[in-house]
Amino acid sequence: MSDANNAQIERDAAQLRSLGYVSHFDRSISIWENFALGFTYLSPVVGVYTIFATTFKAGGPPMWWTYLFVGLGQLLVCLVFGEIVSQFPISGGIYPWARRLFGKRWAWMAGWLYGWALFVTLAAIATGAAPFIAQLIAIKGTPAHLTAIALVLIAITTLLNLSGTRLLARVAMFGFICELIGAIAVGSYLLIFARHQPFSSLIDTANLHVHGSYLPAFLASALGAMFCYYGFEACGDVAEETPDAGRTIPKSMRLTIYVGGVAALWVCLGLVLAVPDVGAVMSGQDKDPVVTILNTAMGETGLRIVIAIVTVSFISALISLQAAASRLLFAYARDEMIVGSKYLRHLSPGRHIPAKALLVAGAVPALIAISAQWLENAIATIISFASVGIYIAFQMIVVAALVARARGWRPTGSFTLGALGWPVNIAALAYGLGAIVNMSWPRSPDSPWFANYGVIVTSLGVIALGILYMMLWRPYDRGRAPSGDAHRQQAALGEPIID
Repeated sequence: MSDANNAQIERDAAQLRSLGYVSHFDRSISIWENFALGFTYLSPVVGVYTIFATTFKAGGPPMWWTYLFVGLGQLLVCLVFGEIVSQFPISGGIYPWARRLFGKRWAWMAGWLYGWALFVTLAAIATGAAPFIAQLIAIKGTPAHLTAIALVLIAITTLLNLSGTRLLARVAMFGFICELIGAIAVGSYLLIFARHQPFSSLIDTANLHVHGSYLPAFLASALGAMFCYYGFEACGDVAEETPDAGRTIPKSMRLTIYVGGVAALWVCLGLVLAVPDVGAVMSGQDKDPVVTILNTAMGETGLRIVIAIVTVSFISALISLQAAASRLLFAYARDEMIVGSKYLRHLSPGRHIPAKALLVAGAVPALIAISAQWLENAIATIISFASVGIYIAFQMIVVAALVARARGWRPTGSFTLGALGWPVNIAALAYGLGAIVNMSWPRSPDSPWFANYGVIVTSLGVIALGILYMMLWRPYDRGRAPSGDAHRQQAALGEPIID
């Protein structure tokens, strides 16, 4: 290792000590690998392909614009997060950020919501990948087979994550390259050789048979983009494993939005304009338009190649999500904020990873996936919490940043918004609250209750359980990590907390 690298690691260690911690993570994730981690978590291919049928049915071809507008909204949140992580580059992301900006109780609840949303997302992505893999290996996609595939995927990603930080970084980079090339190649091929709809269809709402204003349909179709545009926060979850994190991570967060957003826009554009029969998709007659499009455009061989690329994207997303969940658990445990802290707070010798936290981050999603065998409707409702739970946790950070600014916080990291801090923070809150309302809004009055109110009920249930846990066990009173000190300009000094 060069003298410059050694000097940087010493500076990183000194900054972390000033924040109250001594870390034994391996700082070996480069800026591009850190970005790849966020990109594969965001996973535009997984997001677009998984939700395409639902969003297209809701809004038709103009739904493409939702990926642009949601991307701009999430960029505002990303900029706020960039200021925070630049000053507080602590492993675990959302939980330690909320702790320093607002306080222990707020941080505990933000981490609780974010953690359960991650667990549910892991189960949802593993379950969503199963039909693609079943088709790839030509087996019948029965519920039992799909559940077994999901469990194997979770086991594989757990083993890969247990192999160490370097392998995590390399797999994330490999997944990023495959996914980006796949998104560009598939989108370009469909636009050049398989376009069935004119570009004017992107702004044509007259022939969509939408009752009244098109706006409700457009907002409903935005749910797909909202499912796609998070993951940039994962760059900050591994802050203690990234050299010069205060400068590097805000850049990689923004890159995740820029590159991931362009990839999502491009592949979605190719799919939208390659739909052979818009009416069949919107009526529900064509239930899997992605397979129809790819099969029609590329044939069986081309379809299998694309499915292979999508499978790599699913696995990369699972690895990145699990890494984020394990670092969150580790951060909780290091501050003695969760049951089992004395086990979850330790890093494995040699590999310098939170191995026990990784095992928990594999076991809980596996249990959620298994329960889908017997609780299909309930699991659908629980999975609907995945996206809104992450959005709520995001907005808890945005609110915490506003409170800290009102108390006098002036970001002192390498990346700051300067005079734009207040307006960007307020705009991020307005966008985020609007997104949460949109994701939770009941839209199917004739459907069962869980289709209309599942998101609201599940979210309130998770929040209520978190409050009950806090009231009974008062986890926020344990530990001695600093909290609510961002407005003092400099982080609280004191005896470091050894992980």
